[in-house]
Amino acid sequence: MREIVFDTETTGLSFQGGDRMVEIGCVELVNRVETGRTFHAYYHPERDMPVEAFNVHGLSATFLSDKPLFADAVEDLIDFIGDTPLIAHNAGFDFSFLNGELTRCGRPLVCTSRMVDTLQIARSRHPGAKHSLDALCSRFGIDRSHRVLHGALLDAQLLAQVYVELMGGRQIGLGLAVDAEPAARSAASVTHVAAMVRPIREFRASPTELAAHAAFLTSIDNPLWDVEASS
Repeated sequence: MREIVFDTETTGLSFQGGDRMVEIGCVELVNRVETGRTFHAYYHPERDMPVEAFNVHGLSATFLSDKPLFADAVEDLIDFIGDTPLIAHNAGFDFSFLNGELTRCGRPLVCTSRMVDTLQIARSRHPGAKHSLDALCSRFGIDRSHRVLHGALLDAQLLAQVYVELMGGRQIGLGLAVDAEPAARSAASVTHVAAMVRPIREFRASPTELAAHAAFLTSIDNPLWDVEASS
């Protein structure tokens, strides 16, 4: 199963209020194991960068001034995410900006049925606890020491690890590898198992054991059974 974990950085909190998406980072999972494929892009916001947003992610208007417009680079993003489930932390926020940008450039929206919200999952798994990305990284022992500022790709990579832990841990990915030679592997497995099986043991008494048993019975006074009679 293919899934995409993603995160966005923006100029503020409301696309409807005039804010824009300036960065997106995506991490590909297959069977909840990172494949190493990622997508990362910066976009020119066509507006200023409020100081409050700059203090969160450190992306200045000057830095973004030579980056492409979302509408001019959207195809690469659409090709990467495909039709897979999209996982985000407080996913409604990220979806509002992603779909806002898609609407603005006349592209089809991403259906919210594809949305997986790790914030909601964390709240249901650990009610009453802290559910920020930092708090969840601490809970699961995920190293976030390199996270000085928010960054879409870095946060998506951290969230991918958090998501796997929320869904039961990394052991779910043990079946990820594709077997190039299943028939050969199957034969080798059968040979390996056969080598571990003990030889069939004969539990019937041998003639020598029967003779020893009969001799023993003759030493018993008034036995309750007679070997000759029962043979």
